[in-house]
Amino acid sequence: MDGNIKVLIIEDEEKMRELMKIAFKKESFETFEAVDGKQGLSMFKATEVDIVVLDVMLPEIDGWTVCREIRRVSNVPIILLTARGEEFDKLFGFELGADDYIVKPFSPKELVARIKALLRRADNRNNDSVHNLQIGEIVINRLSREVIIDDQLINLTNKEYELLYFLATNPKIVFNREQLLLKVWGYEQYGDPRTVDTHVKKLREKLGDYSNYISTIWGVGYKLEVPR
Repeated sequence: MDGNIKVLIIEDEEKMRELMKIAFKKESFETFEAVDGKQGLSMFKATEVDIVVLDVMLPEIDGWTVCREIRRVSNVPIILLTARGEEFDKLFGFELGADDYIVKPFSPKELVARIKALLRRADNRNNDSVHNLQIGEIVINRLSREVIIDDQLINLTNKEYELLYFLATNPKIVFNREQLLLKVWGYEQYGDPRTVDTHVKKLREKLGDYSNYISTIWGVGYKLEVPR
């Protein structure tokens, strides 16, 4: 990560914004802030940032919509903030393309750790020189981040893509949930292992006829290989 990290905070609670700004200042992050969804989208379009910290419950335009609109034009990492922790909210956020999800109240140190982890993953992605990778009928283009199956483009979220690519570059190796959190999400201390299960489930659904490429090793974790 070269230079100062630029973070866009889209949060309507002033006290929450101040807490984040204090934590980010200690890390020498450059912060931009918006108090509602409409202002957040305008600021995102006008400012080049490295990551977006986005509250779900916002006035004017809600966080779900903001996430969807940002993802239409950019792969910038997005962390969702919410006071709700139900599994449905997590699934919905990931479906919209969010990279991570943190429930209020949270430790500012935890948020900083997650930001750094996401940006490390983004750096690794940008520095990777691999072009095409093919596993059976699945073709992965690393440069364009496209996945093709039977000449059809498969629409994956960022983390679904990262998970598939990591497993594909380590075929036949079994990884437990904690290892996948570390390798794909970039953190282990603050990660929820159920996040891995959720992404595997969604990824299998999108692989369709080739969902059996990802095997569950009961009591251990997951691996990817072409079935015989």
